[in-house]
Amino acid sequence: MVLAGAVEMGRHLARMLSGHGHDITVVDGDQKLLTEVGSLADVITVEGDSTAFAVLRKASVRRCDLFIAVNHEENDNIVAAMLAKKLGAKKSIARIDNNEYLEPNNKEIFIDMGIDYLFYPEKVAAREVINLLGHTSTTEYVDFSSGKLSLAVFRLEPGSPLIGNEPAEPDEGENPPGYRTVAIARAGQTIIPGPGERFMEDDTVYVIARQDAMTEVMELSGRTNVEIKNMMILGGSRIGIRIATELQNEVNIKLVDYNAEKAYRLAEMLDKTLIINEDGRNTEAMLEEGLANMDAFVAVTGRSETNILAAMLAKQMGVKKVIAEVENLNYINLAESIGIDTIINKKLVTASNIFRFTMSTDVQAIKCLTGSDAEVLEFIVKPNSPATKNRIRDLGLPADAIVGGIVRGDKVFIAVENMEINPYDRVVVFAMPASVSKIGYFFN
Repeated sequence: MVLAGAVEMGRHLARMLSGHGHDITVVDGDQKLLTEVGSLADVITVEGDSTAFAVLRKASVRRCDLFIAVNHEENDNIVAAMLAKKLGAKKSIARIDNNEYLEPNNKEIFIDMGIDYLFYPEKVAAREVINLLGHTSTTEYVDFSSGKLSLAVFRLEPGSPLIGNEPAEPDEGENPPGYRTVAIARAGQTIIPGPGERFMEDDTVYVIARQDAMTEVMELSGRTNVEIKNMMILGGSRIGIRIATELQNEVNIKLVDYNAEKAYRLAEMLDKTLIINEDGRNTEAMLEEGLANMDAFVAVTGRSETNILAAMLAKQMGVKKVIAEVENLNYINLAESIGIDTIINKKLVTASNIFRFTMSTDVQAIKCLTGSDAEVLEFIVKPNSPATKNRIRDLGLPADAIVGGIVRGDKVFIAVENMEINPYDRVVVFAMPASVSKIGYFFN
């Protein structure tokens, strides 16, 4: 596997993918960045321009299964990915910053050029925020199998009826279960719940649920969904602009940015959004602009520190739903521990998109979670795969992996231990990093 670009996203992917046993070569023109990557992960480094034939040949792209271009410059990524494919890379993918390229007719052009997949991290992150604003009592929310099964992640508030109880073990009695607790995150540790485990206040709980059970699951969190009418976005970043563009017809939005020139440009682009030229770190200014009256606050400036501080202020002012973009991975636990509802991180969003290309088995969807090392994967079960030969309890799945749910045609089941899996079922599995590479074997 060859990674072009040793900036933040490249560094994160190198560290994550090398941890899953892939041989990785990182290409970048900056020797200092390459040295940093080399100290973080077991990789080969090649100094040079990833759009140069000689450099790509030196990185042995002709023998690579996957070429990933994550340079800062979009044009460099497109050229590098195209050349890598022509030189023999089996699959070639590129990071872009232009939504126009993702339109169906335009995507065809890139495929003809040899680029298998384009990804736009800011667009995916914006979609994630919009999805979460529709599910305000959760900290993460992911749909699988077109929404038939969902993963809901929520923090247990003091009023939650779960506190002090053991996670219920689903059984196949008269009333099949509507949801299943697949994990609990506590003090930086992710626990797959076993006998004797009890829920505690401030636990982050991961639940796989059928669509019809979602309301019940949300009540267990001790929080209620909030209808969002008034919202403030801090930061006229690409993510901020995309959120405002998609929601400005439905929600009253104030977008705050400290750069006057940018604020004027934004006012021309976003005709139904009120643009305010202010510094989001100025508490008095934010209160004057009505922060305390907002239903939701989203901080997406380019600085993690600013986003965390502004989100803390919004939380103190009683804003019901607070979302902060935290790109510095070291700050994520800190941000969660001080009560910020939801953290989004472009690196993790992108990793989820790219990760399925790196697996030797067929994965329909994969989601790298923010507050945990774990991943949630969706497989379509192949005929004659090991999963079809036994009941779930007898499959010998790794201890830190758990089948959450099964979609069989129009029927949706929460997995129970004595259930059998059929060919062509869609199966949603929650797994810790050590098990991710082993899981695919059971379903393929």
